[in-house]
Amino acid sequence: MTQQSPKTAQDLFALLDRLGIEYKTLEHEPVFTVAESESLRDRIAGAHTKNLFVKDKKDQYFVLTVEENAVVDLKTVHKTIDASSRVSFGKPEKMLEYLGVIPGSVTVFGAINDVGNNVTFVLDSELMKHALINGHPLSNDATTTIGRDDLVRFLEATGHTPLILKVTE
Repeated sequence: MTQQSPKTAQDLFALLDRLGIEYKTLEHEPVFTVAESESLRDRIAGAHTKNLFVKDKKDQYFVLTVEENAVVDLKTVHKTIDASSRVSFGKPEKMLEYLGVIPGSVTVFGAINDVGNNVTFVLDSELMKHALINGHPLSNDATTTIGRDDLVRFLEATGHTPLILKVTE
């Protein structure tokens, strides 16, 4: 089986358009950390996210999407997300294979590339209290704002039923 090329931001926007989902995207300099992205706060409304690509010992993969300043205890989060064991960060090769992104660009929108349903998407319940949620549209040189309920609709349209759980301290 040949590996497909990962979908692009344009593919993502086309899917959102087909689903009738409103979104807004701001292009900016690439940002690799929450600290680097803080300069964008006054230009982008809504909750800003941090995404953790993790796996357990049975190679079950998860993307944990939380508010940017939230703390996730990697020693205990496996109990909440129903992983088989403690989690560790997933390897960049798997990130590219499953989500179509490289380190620094992990995003909930990577679900569009997970056609094999290899990843469970977990949205933090604290994050989901916000009406608007921001994430990278598959690369870290732009930020896309989407409504909370539309984010769930997008995930479901990609074949993923997100878990909405309290995974932060």
